[in-house]
Amino acid sequence: QVQLVESGGGLVQAGGSLTLSCANSRNIFNFKFMGWYRQAPGNQRELVATITSGDTINYGSSVKGRFTISRNNAKNTVYLQMNSLKPEDTAVYYCKAEGFGYNPEVYWGQGTQVTVSS
Repeated sequence: QVQLVESGGGLVQAGGSLTLSCANSRNIFNFKFMGWYRQAPGNQRELVATITSGDTINYGSSVKGRFTISRNNAKNTVYLQMNSLKPEDTAVYYCKAEGFGYNPEVYWGQGTQVTVSS
């Protein structure tokens, strides 16, 4: 069973920065992509950023230019550097890992709270 362990959430003032980490218990190259999604109260879960095994990166439109996704292959860890945070970035952030194939395995982390105060 794959475990995704997130860390780095917290409370920050608007304009500040946070870095989230997601450690995968399995080699990250076993997955088609890993990434971050977020869900605010009353909203659907939305894409923040993903990175594929081939290094293709995709960002949600609301975070482009402010957030950066990266990974450390040796540590099987994906990071999300969040800069210029806004109150509307407040949400629970979830790490996701999706495997290859027609019916891929999908794993989610437990979520980490990010709160941006105005």
